[in-house]
Amino acid sequence: MPKEESKKHYDLEERTAKFGEDAIVFCRQLPKDEITKRIIPQLIGCTTAIGANYCEADCAESNKDFIHKMAIANKEAKESKHFLRMVSKACPEFTSEARRLWKEAHELNLIFMTIIKRAKETENRKGIQQ
Repeated sequence: MPKEESKKHYDLEERTAKFGEDAIVFCRQLPKDEITKRIIPQLIGCTTAIGANYCEADCAESNKDFIHKMAIANKEAKESKHFLRMVSKACPEFTSEARRLWKEAHELNLIFMTIIKRAKETENRKGIQQ
């Protein structure tokens, strides 16, 4: 991976924004019927909320606020996985692309869980020291 590409891969603000953008492009391709008309708004909402909540966490006012915002971003990543699974069932011809997006949501979920765990450990150490 070229150096610039590698840097972007670890820039979570960029990565979460790209994920939301990719989801928007994906949803524009889906056929519109009674089922997808309910799934698409849900999928757009949670996939784009990941980046928004990550940005809020990045500007958190305290470690507790950071943990809270990161937990919301993590919930949105998990919700994204759920709705991508539903899209695969509703539109089997889009399973391959849904699976690619699901993998990215899963990776974000794992990253966020690690970040939250470390932030909680820091918070606990602060509590012990006081």
